Amino acid sequence: MKHAVHFGAGNIGRGFIGEILFENGFHIDFIDVNEKVIDALNERGKYEIEIAQEGQPRIEVADVAGINSKEHPDQVVAAIQKAAIVTTAIGPNILPFIAELLAKGIEARRAAGNTQPLDVLACENMIGGSQFLYQEVKKYLSPEGLEFTEKYIGFPNAAVDRIVPAQSHEDPLFVVVEPFNEWVVETSRLKHSALRLDKVHYEEDLEPFIERKLFSVNSGHATSAYIGAHAGAKTILEALQNEQTKSQIEAVLAEIRSLLIAKWNFDEKELEDYHKIIIQRFENPFIVDEVSRVARTPIRKLGYDERFIRPIRELKERGLAYDNLLKTVSYAFAYRDTSDEESVKLGQILASQPAEEAVAQVTSLTDQELIKEIAALL
Repeated sequence: MKHAVHFGAGNIGRGFIGEILFENGFHIDFIDVNEKVIDALNERGKYEIEIAQEGQPRIEVADVAGINSKEHPDQVVAAIQKAAIVTTAIGPNILPFIAELLAKGIEARRAAGNTQPLDVLACENMIGGSQFLYQEVKKYLSPEGLEFTEKYIGFPNAAVDRIVPAQSHEDPLFVVVEPFNEWVVETSRLKHSALRLDKVHYEEDLEPFIERKLFSVNSGHATSAYIGAHAGAKTILEALQNEQTKSQIEAVLAEIRSLLIAKWNFDEKELEDYHKIIIQRFENPFIVDEVSRVARTPIRKLGYDERFIRPIRELKERGLAYDNLLKTVSYAFAYRDTSDEESVKLGQILASQPAEEAVAQVTSLTDQELIKEIAALL
């Protein structure tokens, strides 16, 4: 039996990565600090996924276990020592917190003489997630461990896409997911190149696909949330049911399309069809996705290399229009949710200094012309 170690037993981990790994014949050790979920995984050794479509079919994922990384870090190290693949779905901000455990697992493989190649795939909503994690892991490796890692441990970047809305069920393991899913892995950094997962796409150059996903799905989803919130919508479906809101979202995707075509030479018709599918996914009547979930952490989403500011910068560099993206950014700055720490902090930043200074602080922009353009809309 092949063993997989997956960091993050949340909805994405169970409802997407876990399903794919199980279908590829892996026993999965889920690593998390959520005691309730870990205990349920160990008690049952299986869980169910419901597909949000007509008939609402269910899929059973079996041969799973859980390890509480806070209580049993030694068990995590032992699991990594024998793993054939390691994956994560914990959020970009949490990656640094698993780096030391990963490093210890790698050192344990070296000490045990396990030279079976291993790939660590960070399945996060970020560009270069696995390589970012590698830089964090390196901080905890011995010189010998680093040499071993460079030879036997790969950190290939990955792009993942599946909408898993916020949800609450009596069963802590049950999760509802959309039918669509996409997982792309770059081949150039693979160490275990013989291990190819079914239902995963492998590409030598991942960057175009990561940017297509980040700028299309992430930018489009967040746009739906911020424009929807501005219009008073409580869910993404409700936002899309407003024709004016929907046309604004489509206008943002059209600007994104112009960038992706100019930068990566994507086929215009194929990209247009891809964006139509994205809109259809957001309109799925079987998914209730709260605006508050998608719009949370606005400061992170307004970051320099994130889903709004990066495409705006690159569109401006190419002399292409970005008016609709700019308007969405103004809605993101205006978004308030008292239960979201970043939203509250954003309000405090805007209230404590001139708009241009606040924009520069939040976005890390140095382009004064662009800063002024955003500030003028606040």
